[in-house]
Amino acid sequence: MNISANHHQELSTAMQILENPGIAAKITNLIGSPIEKGLERLPASWNGKIGEITKTALLKAADAAVLTMKESPNSKASNLWHKIGVASSGAIGGFFGLPALAIELPLSTTIMLRSIIDIARSEGESINDPATKLACLEVFALGGKSQSDDATESGYFTVRAALSKSVGSAAEFITKNAVADKSAPQLVKLVVKIASRFNIQVTEKVAAQAIPAIGAAGGAIVNTIFINHFQDMAKGHFTVRRLEKIYGKELIQSEYEKIAAQRRSM
Repeated sequence: MNISANHHQELSTAMQILENPGIAAKITNLIGSPIEKGLERLPASWNGKIGEITKTALLKAADAAVLTMKESPNSKASNLWHKIGVASSGAIGGFFGLPALAIELPLSTTIMLRSIIDIARSEGESINDPATKLACLEVFALGGKSQSDDATESGYFTVRAALSKSVGSAAEFITKNAVADKSAPQLVKLVVKIASRFNIQVTEKVAAQAIPAIGAAGGAIVNTIFINHFQDMAKGHFTVRRLEKIYGKELIQSEYEKIAAQRRSM
């Protein structure tokens, strides 16, 4: 089966989104200050704390976000309202600094997950489907490199493959039990894997907000970049999933990798 010209263009656009630079580069470009300056200001003890807060934030978001969303496939995503919500929480974080992260991150993560679910719904996904709910969580693992990654381990399909076993186990549990229990070992294992990648981007966000000149206004800007990034990842992710349902995963992955290789050779 050949991919239509329109779908090939959609796949190309999705690839460019999903393989783009991470949050650090985007923040640096906007605020004009290297993110490393903020990283140097973070206390060494905060690395572990950020990791725990990130995991807790994802678990709370997974528990809360789906409950307030209604089934409405193909409806337009409400990106602006979610941006406003996350920007507001970022202003709080920018004003109060690191101690506010435990309050601000669960709130902003839940809002972002609601936005991701909204985007999934706009791409024709059923938010009542456990696979869709878990695909929404997967978005937090995209668009940023883990510390253990090498040059070949950060691509979109590589990340999905690394999560696939945990996603499958969690989906099977949710389907059998007809409920997404956030304390279920299968879901916790998946969230921990996603959090290990999401944590890198959260740390970069916190580092930017730690730069003295940022303040509340800068915190709102940084959080806007944060949600823009994950809204972009969601759009790319669910475009690929939509095309996979039409053409099959193998063909879409093959075409995606061809497009990526062509781009690298330019």
